[in-house]
Amino acid sequence: MATKPNTNLETFDNPEPSRDFHIHMEIPEFTCLCPKTGQPDFATLILDYIPEQKCVELKSLKLYIWSYRDQGAFHEAVTNRILDDLVETTNPRFMRLTAKFYVRGGIFTNVVAEHRKVGWQPAPKVDLSQFAQQSNTRG
Repeated sequence: MATKPNTNLETFDNPEPSRDFHIHMEIPEFTCLCPKTGQPDFATLILDYIPEQKCVELKSLKLYIWSYRDQGAFHEAVTNRILDDLVETTNPRFMRLTAKFYVRGGIFTNVVAEHRKVGWQPAPKVDLSQFAQQSNTRG
């Protein structure tokens, strides 16, 4: 096998550091082990961030996520550890990691962890839905 799990997260330069833009990633194949039973836990990870100077490189992210497959971890701990590693590597303006764990014992667990760079404030949300409704009512 040519590729193997790896904890080395790589980055590349943000192509537009003067602009706030949103990067959204969905990682549907996250697995780790329950630290109590050793059984596998499965989750979809949703990563949303606004980069500063660096963006996370996708192949290294895939191999990093893969490195958790044989590790025992509570849902809350692993979500925060992944966020901490990504923040340390990329130093983003904003980052949110949502971990949606599949049912275990009749319980779904969602863990949301966030980071905001000190002093960073998001721009006000722009809602264009009213304009779309107006254009749909014109004949």
